[in-house]
Amino acid sequence: MSSRRVVTVKYDAKGEHFEILVDPDYALDFKLGKPIGLDRVLITDTVFRDSKRGLRASEIALKKVFGTTDHRKAAEIILRNAEIPLTSEQRRRLIEDKRRQIIEWISRNCIDARTKAPLPPQRVELALNSVNATIDPFKDVEEQVNDILKAIQRVIPVKVAVATLEITVGPEYSQRVKSTLARMGRVVKEQYDESGNLTLQLEIPAGLQDTVIGKVNEITHGEGEVKLLGIST
Repeated sequence: MSSRRVVTVKYDAKGEHFEILVDPDYALDFKLGKPIGLDRVLITDTVFRDSKRGLRASEIALKKVFGTTDHRKAAEIILRNAEIPLTSEQRRRLIEDKRRQIIEWISRNCIDARTKAPLPPQRVELALNSVNATIDPFKDVEEQVNDILKAIQRVIPVKVAVATLEITVGPEYSQRVKSTLARMGRVVKEQYDESGNLTLQLEIPAGLQDTVIGKVNEITHGEGEVKLLGIST
């Protein structure tokens, strides 16, 4: 008899309910993008409607939600989109790892606004310890650092070196680019030309330049243009 630990991953979509049985450690590795094969993650290839009662999901429900009646393919889609139940130890380790990444980012990209001196990681860590900042273990550092900085600024006068970028994209990408970049910085100007092309001026922490370029290239398949207009502190 297998000694593997088993957890149930639940997923609801289009009025249907699905459950799969997974190894919690391998499932977490898979979710984090590590090269883990499905055979290690899945306890069984079966997608259930109710795993405790052994009720399999119907082919109609699978086709409706996943576009396939293949249980294994459906299970992989569930893994990529569903929330994985975490043990307290898993969550603690994930949050601690993300916390270290956030501290390193702030130390690299920020200064003391009064003295203009760099912020050592130890000082950032002490500030983070003293504020009530929520850290999401599954979000990228860049997606949550702005909220963390707002919390830390109540304790130390932290200031980010700011880069101003000009981004130009075609009309088919404009709304997605605008909504994505607005979460990463401050849109100071937006303009559409007669063809519907969008030009944005965006202020971001200087350390996010490569991330913004990567996002624009990803969304526009390399057709967008990003220019650095300047950096200020």
